[in-house]
Amino acid sequence: MLDLRALSERGLLGIIDADVPRACRAPLLNDLMALGAGAWRALRGRLSELLSNEDERPGVEPCLVATTEVAMAVPARVGDYTDFYASAHHATNVGRLFRPDEPLLPNYKWVPIGYHGRASSIVVSGHPVRRPVGQRRPGAGGTPPFGPSEMLDYEVEVGVFVGPGNELGAPIPVAEAEEHIFGVCLLNDWSARDVQAWEYQPLGPFLSKSFATTVSPWIVTMEALAPFRGPAFERDAGDPAPLPHLADGVDARTVGVDVVVEAYLESQRMREEGATPVRLSSASTLDLYWSFAQMLAHHASNGCNMRPGDLFGSGTVSGAAAAARGCLLEITRRGEEPVTLSSGETRTFLEDGDEVILRGSCAREGFRRIGLGECRGRVFPAPQ
Repeated sequence: MLDLRALSERGLLGIIDADVPRACRAPLLNDLMALGAGAWRALRGRLSELLSNEDERPGVEPCLVATTEVAMAVPARVGDYTDFYASAHHATNVGRLFRPDEPLLPNYKWVPIGYHGRASSIVVSGHPVRRPVGQRRPGAGGTPPFGPSEMLDYEVEVGVFVGPGNELGAPIPVAEAEEHIFGVCLLNDWSARDVQAWEYQPLGPFLSKSFATTVSPWIVTMEALAPFRGPAFERDAGDPAPLPHLADGVDARTVGVDVVVEAYLESQRMREEGATPVRLSSASTLDLYWSFAQMLAHHASNGCNMRPGDLFGSGTVSGAAAAARGCLLEITRRGEEPVTLSSGETRTFLEDGDEVILRGSCAREGFRRIGLGECRGRVFPAPQ
C-alpha cells in the first residue's frame, strides 16, 4: 500500500496544487473528494509517475506499507447514506414473490427508487454483524412477536462515494453527474426480511436495514474504471424513455460500468473443516436499469444537497440468470428453495456463524484487471 500522507510530508506531491497534498495528509478522504475531478486526475497522474519512474524509487519506497500492517477503516466520513433499487431483475424477482400479477410497480421504469439509510451503522469489511431483533408479522389477530430476526439476508451492491456535491437548491445535471462521483466500493446491505415485511408499509425500510451496512475499505475511482465502460441497460421496446433530467447530454453507449460482483458464503462448519467458501452469485453492474450518474442526478434533482463523502448504494446487483441473483430472498424464493452448501448444510437465510464475502473486479481484454477487494461480514448471535 502507498501511504499518501507520507508522500505528502516528504514533498513528493509538491508539483500538484497545494490543496491536493494538504488533502492527502488528512486521516479520511473527504477533503480530497471535495476538490473535484481535476484534482483527482492530477493526483492519479502523479502517483503513476512516482510508481513507474525508477529515479523516484528511493523516495517512494519508505512510503510503501505492507497490507498486513494496516488496520482498515471506512475510507471517508459518511454524512448521509441512501440506498437505491436499481436492478430491474432484482425488483422483478422480489416483486413476483409478493405481487405475481404486478411484480414491478408503475413508477419503477420512470424514477430511480431509493430510501434514506442510516450512516451511523456503516462498518468496514470484517466488522462483526450482530443479528438484529425486531417485530415480525403476527398471526391472524395476534400480537407481533419481538425477537431475533429469523430471515437475515445479505444484498450484493456497489457503493458510490460522492465528491464535491452541490449547494442546497441547485440540482446536478445528469451530464455532469460523474464529475461529482469520486469512486466505487463494494457494499453489503444487510436485511432482516421478516422485520422488513412487517414494517415497510407504508413508508419503507427502517429497522430492518439500519443495524449494519458493510463496505469494503477500497475505493476505485471513476477514472480507473474508464476502460470498463459499457452501454446503458437495454430497455424493453415498450419501456418509457428516461425523462430529460435523467437523459440530457448523456452518451448511452458508455454510461454503464462493467463491475462484476460475486457473493460467497462460508458457514462455521465449513471454516472448521477448511472448506472453500461457496459462490452463490455473480452479476455485473451493466445489468442495472439506472446508471450511477442517473441515480445521483435524480437524488439532487429536487435540490437536495450532496456533500463530499456521502454514499449511495446501487441496490442489489442481479442479472437475468438464476446464478446472478444477488441475495438469498431471490435465490431461495423466500425460503422455498434452500441452497445446499459444500458441507451438506442447507440455507434459506443466514445462520449465526455464517460469513458473507463479496468480491468485485473489472476485466477486459487489452487492459489490466482491477479488483475492488473484499467486503466481509460474519453473523454473530443477537444480544441477550
